[in-house]
Amino acid sequence: MRDFFCANFTLFLYIFSMTNEAIAANFSLLSKLMDIHGDNAFKAKSYASAAFSIDKLPVELSSLSHDKIFVQKGIGESTGKKIIEQLETGRLSVLDEYLSKTPEGIIEMLGIKGIGPKKIATIWKELEIETLGELLYACNENRLTLYKGFGEKTQHNIREAIEFYFNSMGSYLYQQMEEFEPKATKKLLESFPEVSFLSTGAYRKQHEIVDILEWVTTASLEQLKTFFIQQQFTIVTENTSYLSVKAIENVTLGFYMASTDSYFLRQFETSCSEEFLLAWKKMYPSYASTTYPSEEAIFEQAGIAYIPPYYREDPSVIEEAKKKSLPVVIQPEDIKGIIHSHSKWSDGSHSLEEMAKAAKEQGLEYLVISDHSKSAFYASGLDIERVIAQHQQIDELNQQLGSFRIYKSIESDILNDGSLDYPDEVLATFDIIIASIHSNLKMPQDKAMMRLINAIENPYTSILGHMTGRLLLSRNGYPVDHAKIIDACAANDVVIELNAHPRRLDIDWRWIGKALNKGVLISINPDAHAIDGFKDCRYGVLAAQKAGLTKEQNLSSFSKEQFESFLVQQHSKRP
Repeated sequence: MRDFFCANFTLFLYIFSMTNEAIAANFSLLSKLMDIHGDNAFKAKSYASAAFSIDKLPVELSSLSHDKIFVQKGIGESTGKKIIEQLETGRLSVLDEYLSKTPEGIIEMLGIKGIGPKKIATIWKELEIETLGELLYACNENRLTLYKGFGEKTQHNIREAIEFYFNSMGSYLYQQMEEFEPKATKKLLESFPEVSFLSTGAYRKQHEIVDILEWVTTASLEQLKTFFIQQQFTIVTENTSYLSVKAIENVTLGFYMASTDSYFLRQFETSCSEEFLLAWKKMYPSYASTTYPSEEAIFEQAGIAYIPPYYREDPSVIEEAKKKSLPVVIQPEDIKGIIHSHSKWSDGSHSLEEMAKAAKEQGLEYLVISDHSKSAFYASGLDIERVIAQHQQIDELNQQLGSFRIYKSIESDILNDGSLDYPDEVLATFDIIIASIHSNLKMPQDKAMMRLINAIENPYTSILGHMTGRLLLSRNGYPVDHAKIIDACAANDVVIELNAHPRRLDIDWRWIGKALNKGVLISINPDAHAIDGFKDCRYGVLAAQKAGLTKEQNLSSFSKEQFESFLVQQHSKRP
């Protein structure tokens, strides 16, 4: 995990120093962990009191003899012994015990404003959330408000505090950089009116995570240094051809210096993967000896089709470009329907009617409503009676919406044995079923594969939702054998979701090519928990472009008529 100890000052003190501040911090942390675990409230309170007293002492405990420690105000026999233990060993054994049985992410939550031990206990024990990324995702899905002590304002404040915390780490989702990069470029052009800047690097290649925003520029090193020092940036890297600086907000900016003759050549070279560029140099060894008026001219000179930056990952793409056979990749406007969305029936923010009307107003042709199934109690999942009631509402709304249509779906939990979350007679009432894992995510690969393969082989499963359960920058997801899952989906005519939420983007685009080669459809789905979430389809599209996905290979690009034909084919699998 990203520099955990720097983000958790208490633990940093615990390991490296035994000052009064560190000892007090250890007792304070111990008190909070005991509260989180629901253990001995009296002892927890006494440790918190000891922390307060030690923090106020006018003398360092390390400078006192053992007998003098026991006579200090607020220090009793039990506390005194634990102080001596820390001074002699640098550890507190009882704290070690609690740390060993507490997930790292739970400890991390203690540093987030607005959530104390009692709320963290609820988050961990009732919502089954163990990381800040999962908690942020739950806030975005409106789940916290379902629990006592968490109102809308509290949820909003927690979300803002977590986002601030993540921003301090220095790595960002593409979505976050998409908001920042145009403003930064505009500021650079305003500050250097005689100089040119071209975007490059990870952002231009549409990587899902961006560690550094980069440009190619005709500015000189001294020009850039002077400007950024005046703006109170920190110099990170400096040489004759490259400069990187870090802002107070912890965003790193990088600049490749180039002459007017090498400007577009430099942009090309810094907009390719290392493997792609190495292959290019072998195929076109003299390419760098020419001055180009644009990046496109580099490809014209080579006599091949232009390869967009997002597609410059695998060297095999160069051969496709030679044959002029590059795919016409999917575009955001190719999305025809919203598949995978949640309403107020479970943990969404808007009513089903509001979501359907918004989708229709945006020019979409259909909405697949897939609220959570009954096992997802944390998300107000639908029991069978509520499924029947929702289906009745869908029928009524479909009478009012003209050519637009709502399809009956459910995001059915994949249970521990790989079965789906309703009996077959209930599953048969849905137009389409998305099967996803939401619980017991800490499992070895054989367990994950058993659950996934069993769900894929269920004849009612049409779409496999967020394959690995990952949350970018916060949770790696459970281990899976991607190739075997893709093979199983091909064999059982199951679509693989590309969950377009910018914190998921799961299936990873690096595996989409394998799925396409096996004839497996992808479905770019927003997993929208509010109307605003529809726009997340864009981030799924940008990721899919890197794999060369076309609109014909994406289920959510099907017209309503094509989608209904797909449903007929899927229903033919059912017993």
